[in-house]
Amino acid sequence: MRILLADDHELVLDGFKAVIERHAPEAEVVTARTFDEAFALVLANGCYDVTLLDLNMPGMQGLEGLKRMVAQCPNAAVAIITGMVTKSVASSALAAGAKGFVPKTLSGDKLISALQKMAAGEVYAPGDLKGATEGMTIIGAEVLTPRELEVAAMLVKGASNKEIARALDLQEVTVKLHVRNLCRKLETKNRTQIAVRLAQLGQFM
Repeated sequence: MRILLADDHELVLDGFKAVIERHAPEAEVVTARTFDEAFALVLANGCYDVTLLDLNMPGMQGLEGLKRMVAQCPNAAVAIITGMVTKSVASSALAAGAKGFVPKTLSGDKLISALQKMAAGEVYAPGDLKGATEGMTIIGAEVLTPRELEVAAMLVKGASNKEIARALDLQEVTVKLHVRNLCRKLETKNRTQIAVRLAQLGQFM
């Protein structure tokens, strides 16, 4: 399987490449830091079995880069690497021909499974993204509600539960419930770890 990874974060590229090579040593993995670099590789080497594009890297221009790559490789899988994506963007990306969304936190086994499915022509969407409620957001591999997203954003800023409750017009016990849900969804143990995990995913920075 030939795979093209395109993301402007070196840690993401190195991490994905290492995981793929460890779990699928037969795979050929090529990386790029910008959309233009990725497109040049496709023009030079032909379409890859799976091309993963970060929506926010230089040259992508949002979904325009995705559309260009899909038009260039209509018979290959082109997908999005994501830390966060809204349902509206997800729907537009799928309509534009994306074969799915690969979270930056996906485990090795699940990553290989996702790549194999997309290479076979299937659509891979974590967290039941295609059926998610309008307005919800995918962070990592989990669906966050708009309110959870607001609480998470304030946690990253260092706000206390009382400050979050006041700002969002909530009861403090409700904020605690949202924090507990965020811990579960982001696989963290406390509010500090939530902030660290979101920073690792490049959110709210």
